[in-house]
Amino acid sequence: MSASVQVLYPATDGTHFDYDYYVNTHLKMVGEVWGELLDRTVVIKGLAGGPDTPPGFHAIATLVFNDGDALQEGMGKAGPLLEDIPNFTNTQPQMLVGEVIG
Repeated sequence: MSASVQVLYPATDGTHFDYDYYVNTHLKMVGEVWGELLDRTVVIKGLAGGPDTPPGFHAIATLVFNDGDALQEGMGKAGPLLEDIPNFTNTQPQMLVGEVIG
């Protein structure tokens, strides 16, 4: 069964997010580090939290790994990806590791 990691980048006062760097540099790094381990990747840019409500997140990335073993291997290779975060945002990312059930 597939396993996933979601990385949520909260949008709070004083935080910024460089979407250009994220898409053109960081996501390429993700492909280089985890490419063969991933089934698919979806990234959502936050636009709103509802009617007349600012988004609660700059972005949410969902990385679906081929299986639990691929996830474990990927986590062991995550160092360069984690070290790159300050290059595109000053927010503290949140993570959710899970099993894809639907």
